[in-house]
Amino acid sequence: MLSCMAPGLSSHARRAAIAARIHTDREVDFATLADEFGVSAMTIRRDIERLEDQGVARRVLGGAIAFGGKSTEPSFAARAADSADEKLHIARAVADLLTPHETVILDSGSTVLAVARALRGRDLGLTVITPSVLVAVELADEPETTILLTGGKVRPGELSLIGAEAEDFYLRYNCDTYVMGIAGVDGKRGASEYHREEGNVKQAAMRSADRVIVAADATKLGRVQLINVAPVADISVLVTDGSPAHPTVAALRAAGVDVVCVNAARSTPAG
Repeated sequence: MLSCMAPGLSSHARRAAIAARIHTDREVDFATLADEFGVSAMTIRRDIERLEDQGVARRVLGGAIAFGGKSTEPSFAARAADSADEKLHIARAVADLLTPHETVILDSGSTVLAVARALRGRDLGLTVITPSVLVAVELADEPETTILLTGGKVRPGELSLIGAEAEDFYLRYNCDTYVMGIAGVDGKRGASEYHREEGNVKQAAMRSADRVIVAADATKLGRVQLINVAPVADISVLVTDGSPAHPTVAALRAAGVDVVCVNAARSTPAG
């Protein structure tokens, strides 16, 4: 029961648990959640407002319901601002997994942009391939780092490159690691995305890499979006701030995926 694990939960962990409940039950009420988590109804209302901004829920009288069908994608700015501290710890853990002189694909999206920032000053001498204008700018002046920006059509807001040119770019390269940002990761459905053309680019990147690291904060766990990107079998490593006991984390680990659960409070990976 949620009430058994509610004491001491951070606001981020509480929102992740509420999101999981909404995903499963499709409807929640403020009073019940307040009682289970031992917080005020006003706190729950603020949590639901944040989840509504993320496209997880829609407020109704006395509670909230899940969005009908698959949720729509929140803006890049909203995603970058949300869970910023958690993404920082995830980013550092991902950077720790990279070795000098690798050829690394860094995906588009707010979490992988945080990875790019975490790589600054590490002197790894990486060759970085990216469909993200923001990632390219972030690392453009990093010493001993080679940046290859894919071609393609610029997607407004995201400043990512999509389309056939972006997909075909990866055919030329054999890469060591692909760091994937994703909208949802599930123990059965694997990794999924909101946007069809973004999903196609991710699949092309994945095919050119020997190792796929999925970087996903706790709110992405257990979520299934419209576009299938990668089955569980194609994920090498999951780096997340979600609980080691989360059903998605447990399912991926059981399927042979290496899982790094980051303890944000200590800023270090926990087993």
